[in-house]
Amino acid sequence: MDSHVVFNRVYRTDERTVSAIKTFLRESDLSIDRTIRVFVTATQAGRLVACGGIADNIIKCVAVSPELRGEGLGLSLATELVNLAWEMNQTQLFLCTSTQNESLFRQCGFYPVARVPGVMVLMENSPCRLAQYAARLAHLRKPGKKIGAIVMNANPFTRGHQYLVQQAAAACNWLHLFLVREDTSRFRYQDRFDLVVAGTHGITNLTIHEGSQYIISRATFPCYFIKEKGIVDNCYTEIDLKIFRQSLAPALGITHRFVGSEPFCAVTEKYNRDMHYWLKTPLLTAPPIERVEIERLKYKGTPVSASWVRKLLPAGNMQAISPLVPEATQHYLERLLAKGQKTAAT
Repeated sequence: MDSHVVFNRVYRTDERTVSAIKTFLRESDLSIDRTIRVFVTATQAGRLVACGGIADNIIKCVAVSPELRGEGLGLSLATELVNLAWEMNQTQLFLCTSTQNESLFRQCGFYPVARVPGVMVLMENSPCRLAQYAARLAHLRKPGKKIGAIVMNANPFTRGHQYLVQQAAAACNWLHLFLVREDTSRFRYQDRFDLVVAGTHGITNLTIHEGSQYIISRATFPCYFIKEKGIVDNCYTEIDLKIFRQSLAPALGITHRFVGSEPFCAVTEKYNRDMHYWLKTPLLTAPPIERVEIERLKYKGTPVSASWVRKLLPAGNMQAISPLVPEATQHYLERLLAKGQKTAAT
């Protein structure tokens, strides 16, 4: 590797350099990720030859000029990225990269979590963190021949969510509900969690789990480095469901995964369809899981959805929202509206 390679840190406010990074990534069939806060770039004689970025605890958008691959630049870049992450107090790191970079990041202390063969691999800087998480779940295992699971965002928790949980719990010996932990939704994670707890009160065969980065998260849904959108969508599903079936479901003895019918969101609808394949395919050695779709609850002929509630909320139309949400969610939204009105008045 040329000794005159210089590493720099580039923040999103540096629009000129970020534009150059975007062009460089495009030449490698990659696209820039808008969640990245800071990039590390490598330049040689003033020319950009490598880059990578960090979004919270996820390393993304790693690229090296083809003519410099195999000369140590990639390892130096990876080291710079890890050092930067530690400076940002991010010690539990994930990265998603093409399979050709797997050996490079292994040298930096990363281990594979799941992969799409020949396309991409999800890695983290621990050989045992996923196993430890699964072991903690195993302590919450319940007996029964039919153990169900639901994964939801509940943004916010509606009567539709409530109906899905009620129907699934009635069909199982025990039901495990995982709430998506990412705090990028319209409503804060802790608020969403509290509303789920309130809205499912009285369901005695239910465990509500705090979400993790191993289930429907920005770590398990890496979409930044594959240009073809169709391939990206397949990677979303494959990585996430492989982790669920091979590590999380066996820990809890999950036999069925429940979903609501999805007439609105194309991404969710595709995820639900692909779930049927990845939870049952003999390509994976873990026990198969039955996907069960429950028809969505309707109000006046229209499926109840969180997006419907969010659409009504800006107008403050609680009369229209009230039939769509449980009492706890209604009170929460009323408080939000009152707080907003008070802030606007001051």
